[in-house]
Amino acid sequence: MSVLVRIDDLTAPEVHALIAEHRTEMRGQSPPDHAHALAIDGLRAPDITFFTAWQQDRLAGCGALRELDATCGEVKSMRTRAGFLRQGIGQAVLDTIVATARQRGYRQLYLETGTGPAFAAAHALYERNGFVRCGPFGSYRATDFNVFLSLLLR
Repeated sequence: MSVLVRIDDLTAPEVHALIAEHRTEMRGQSPPDHAHALAIDGLRAPDITFFTAWQQDRLAGCGALRELDATCGEVKSMRTRAGFLRQGIGQAVLDTIVATARQRGYRQLYLETGTGPAFAAAHALYERNGFVRCGPFGSYRATDFNVFLSLLLR
């Protein structure tokens, strides 16, 4: 089944529910003050482009691209709903984020994610797509509970 990824305005109740689900799970998988998933208001910031993925009329996932500066961005809020796992939703969202970053002329993408078994599928997705481990960026600091990855865009 095909996946449509589009820029979203974050107004639909089902999008709000997906973001709430994402934040709840991230807080459940990370120690206090180590979950960096943004709330709706944070995703509406002018430096963020938010995307949703749809299979027909069903919301399947989301992701966002934050502009860090004129040359690089950050992947944020990647999430696939449980009923859509292993159907290429995450890949479709990531492809859209990478393509958008390239269109903007970014030279590099970064991301921060958690550690442990709950994050294994995310790590595999990013590594399959050429992301490699790097040091902290922006205001993040390294802990035992996070991993930093980057992708050079050619």
